[in-house]
Amino acid sequence: MNIKNNVTVALFMLIMLFPAFSGCGKKHEEVTKVSYRLKWLFNASVAGDIYADANGYFKKEGLEVEVKEGGPERDAIKELEMGHAQFGVASADQVIRAVSKGSPVVVLAQLFQANPLQWIYRPDENKIERPEDMKGKVVGITFGGNDETIMRALLAKYGIKENEVNFFSVRYDYTPFYERKVALWPVYRNAQGIIIGDKLKKAGESAAFFDPDTSGIRFVANSVITTEIMIKEHPETVKKFISALLKAWNEALKPDNSDKTVETIQKFDKDTSPDVIRRQLDITRQFMKPSEKTVFGAIDVAAWKQTESIMLEQKLIPAPVDIEKRLKMEYNRQ
Repeated sequence: MNIKNNVTVALFMLIMLFPAFSGCGKKHEEVTKVSYRLKWLFNASVAGDIYADANGYFKKEGLEVEVKEGGPERDAIKELEMGHAQFGVASADQVIRAVSKGSPVVVLAQLFQANPLQWIYRPDENKIERPEDMKGKVVGITFGGNDETIMRALLAKYGIKENEVNFFSVRYDYTPFYERKVALWPVYRNAQGIIIGDKLKKAGESAAFFDPDTSGIRFVANSVITTEIMIKEHPETVKKFISALLKAWNEALKPDNSDKTVETIQKFDKDTSPDVIRRQLDITRQFMKPSEKTVFGAIDVAAWKQTESIMLEQKLIPAPVDIEKRLKMEYNRQ
C-alpha cells in the first residue's frame, strides 16, 4: 500500500472514530417535559400532586409535567417501563412484585407514613378492639388485592386460622355491608371511609375502623417512583421533579393552606363537596404528616422490609428482592 492510500485509510478511520470521541465527557441532556402517572383518581389523596401542577411548583423548576390520573386500569410501573411516563405512584406490593420480575423501578419518596387501608364496622354490633375479635365474623377482602395480603398477614401474626374467619369477596358495590351481610369492609380511611361513615350516620348508625397498622402490620402504601435509567440519564430532571413535588405536598398539607388546597382539589374532583374534601384532607394529613416534625416523603426502610417479608411468606414473590437497595433515600431529605 502506497503513502497516498495510507493517508486515505488514516483519514477514514479518524472520521469513523470522531463521533465516539466527541461524546466523551459530554453531560447527559436533561428533559423538561415529563409525564407523571398517579395510582388513583383525582381526589384528596393526591392533593399535593395536583397542587404542584396547578400552583406552578414544577414550572419554577423549569419542568412541564403532565400529571395523569390513575385508576384500576392504569399501571404506573408498566408505563415507566414502556417509556410512556417518567415518574409515577405505586404501592409497595406493586413495586416489590415488579422488582421480583426484573423491573428497573426505584423509589424516590414514600407518600404515606401509615397505610390508610382500614376496615369499617358498626361498633354497636361488633366489638373489634383486637385482631382476635374478628373470629367468627364475616370480613370483606378483595381477592388478589393488597387488603387480602394485609388481612392474611394479620391472621398469621396473631395465630388466627383462616377457617376462624369468614371471608367475603369485595367488589365496588357496598350493598353487602349496608345490608349487614358483611361485618367488616375494607376502605381507605381518608376516602371511602368518610363517605360510608356519613351514610351510616344518616341512618342513625355509628362507624368505627380497625387499623392493621396499630396491630403491628406495617404494609407500605403509595410511593413516588421512577427508574434507574431515568436517574442515570437525567439526574437533574429527577432532582428538580422530586424537589418540586415534596415542596408542593408540604404546602398542600399545611392546615393554614387548607382553603387553597380544597379549592385546588375541587377543580378536579367536582362531584365531591368541599366539606367532604376538607375532611378527607384532614385525615390524609394524619397519614402523611402526622406531626410538624415528620419529614414528608421519608422512606421507612423497616416497613418496606416487613412488606417484603409478608409477601415472601405468602408466596407472592418467589425469592427475596433486597428491596432496600431500590430505596433512594437521598431524594427525600429536606
